[in-house]
Amino acid sequence: MPIKRVLNMVKQMDDEGFGRCSNVTACEAECPKEISVANIARLNRAYFSAALGSEKKV
Repeated sequence: MPIKRVLNMVKQMDDEGFGRCSNVTACEAECPKEISVANIARLNRAYFSAALGSEKKV
């Protein structure tokens, strides 16, 4: 996932008050869009990589 896309996705979730999903399967069970925990974990990995990478550039 491109860094900018990941950061924008998480920002949009925050702006809408959605909150960040964890890798705990409770998020998968409660998700109204039925997003699998595998995809939640993928987003979290990409977000942490993007966040760490963006701080190094500052």
